[in-house]
Amino acid sequence: MAAALGGAALTALPARTASAAATLANGGFESGTTGWSTYGTSAASFAEAGGRTGGGRLSHWSASAYRVETYQYLTGLTNGTYTLTAWVRSSGGQKSAYLALKSGSTEQRTDLPPTPNGTWIRLVTSVTVTGGACTVRLYSDAHAGNWANFDDITLTPGSTGLPLKGADISSLKKSEDFGGVYRNASGARSDAIAVLKSAGMNYARLRVWVDPADGYCDKAQVLAVAKRIKAHGMKLLVDFHYSDTWTDPGAQTIPSAWAGHSYARLKSDVHDHTYDVLNALKAQGTTADMVQIGNELNGGMLWPAGSTSDWSQLAGLLTAGATAAKSVSSNTLVALHLANGGDNALYRTWFDNAVSRKVPFDVIGLSFYGYWHGALSDLQANMDDLAARYAKPLYVAETAYPFRLDSDDDWEDVIDKTEELVGGYPATEAGQAAWFRDIQSVVEAVPARRGLGVFWWDATWTAVEGNGWDPTDPSTGNAWENQALFDYDGVPTEAMSGFTHR
Repeated sequence: MAAALGGAALTALPARTASAAATLANGGFESGTTGWSTYGTSAASFAEAGGRTGGGRLSHWSASAYRVETYQYLTGLTNGTYTLTAWVRSSGGQKSAYLALKSGSTEQRTDLPPTPNGTWIRLVTSVTVTGGACTVRLYSDAHAGNWANFDDITLTPGSTGLPLKGADISSLKKSEDFGGVYRNASGARSDAIAVLKSAGMNYARLRVWVDPADGYCDKAQVLAVAKRIKAHGMKLLVDFHYSDTWTDPGAQTIPSAWAGHSYARLKSDVHDHTYDVLNALKAQGTTADMVQIGNELNGGMLWPAGSTSDWSQLAGLLTAGATAAKSVSSNTLVALHLANGGDNALYRTWFDNAVSRKVPFDVIGLSFYGYWHGALSDLQANMDDLAARYAKPLYVAETAYPFRLDSDDDWEDVIDKTEELVGGYPATEAGQAAWFRDIQSVVEAVPARRGLGVFWWDATWTAVEGNGWDPTDPSTGNAWENQALFDYDGVPTEAMSGFTHR
C-alpha cells in the first residue's frame, strides 16, 4: 500500500554504505549501476539491456529467494517536497516490491503492480525533505524467479497524492430497509457510512433515476442519503442516469414519463430534472460537489434522440444538464463519464465531438474494470493522453474487484470464475486490496496532478433478499456482493484500507 512509513525496511540486512550526491545520477541505467548502491542479495540487482527508453534498465531477479535494495543517498538538497517518478514492470508474486523516498524518519512507498503482459507503468511517490537529504530506494523481497524492472528514474520538486477517495453507495438505503447489516472492523454493528468515513473515504457517489419501479435511487432517496453523507463531512457526487433504470454503453432508455417527447422537450426534461434534484439538495444544505451528466455515455443518452449518431442533439442534451447544474451552484463540478477506460480511441473521438460543440464540463470520468477494460497500462496511457489533450482533471468513476468467487445468495455473480480474473490479482481480500491500491497509484501518477482519485462501485451492495439488481423484479438477486467492500458478515474487507491512500 502506498503509505507513510518510518524506520528501516531491511532490518536484518547489513548497514548501508554509499557515497552522497546532490543530484540523482544515472536514472536511466545507461551507465550500468554507476551512481547506485546495493545491499542485501547484491547479485540480484543488476543493469541489463531492454530499458523503456535508451538501452538499459535495472532488474531485480534471482533463481533463488532474495531480498535486495538499490538506492541513492542524496545530500545538499533544498528542503521541501520532492517527487520520485519511476517506470516499472513486475512479475508480481513478491512478498514486497516498491519504490520509496525517505528523508529522516519519514518515508513514502508505492508498491509495484504486477505487469505480466510486460508493459511499463509510471509510478510516483513523494516526501518532504528535511536536513537537505533523502534516499531513493528500489526494493524487492521476492521468491525465486520473481522479477522487477526499473527505468527512467527522476527526482523533481513537488508532491503527489489523491484528493478524492470515494465509493458509490447507491444501494445502501434499500439494503438497510430490507435488513442489511454493516459492521466495523471489530464486528460491532455500525452505520456503513460511518465505517467508510473512519476508513478514510471522503467522497460518496449516488445514482439518481427518474421514476424507478421500486422507489429507490429517486430524488427523495438521494436527498435522504445525502444528509447522512454530508453529516459525516464527506463530499457528494450525484450520478444522473436520465432513465428509470440502469444506463450504460448498452442501454440508455428514456424514462417512461418522457416517452414520446420531442427532442426540444427532452432538452427541457433534462434541464428541469437536473435542476429539480440539485436545487432540492441545495435547499436542504447538501449541495452536490460534483455531478455526472449521464452515466457511461459511450453511445450517448436518451436513445435514440441523444445517440452519438447525432452528436448535435447529444451535445444539446448534455449542455442542458450542465447548464442546470451550474445554475444551481457554480461551484459544482460537471463531469462527463464513459466506460471502457482503457480505450483511448473511444475517448478521443467522444470528447473531440463534445469539445467541438462547446459542451461545458469540468472533469472527465472513466469506468475501469480490469477484467473487462484492459491492463492498468492501458488506463494510464489513456488518462495521460486525455489530461494533455483536454487539460481537464480526471477520476475513475467506477472500479471494483472480487474478494471471493462464491456467491452469498442464489444469484450468479458477475465475476465468479478464476479465468475471469486479472493476472496477479487473486480473488481474495488481499487481491481486492491490491487492485484498489494499484489503480489509485496509476491515477496518482497522471501528469500535472490531474488525477483526482477513484470511486469504488458499489461498496455497500451486500446480498440482502429484496435488494436485487432489477428494480422491476423483487425476485432478482445481487450479482455484485463479492465485489463489495463489506464481506459476507458485513465486516470491512482489507480493501477498505485503500481509502488511506495518500
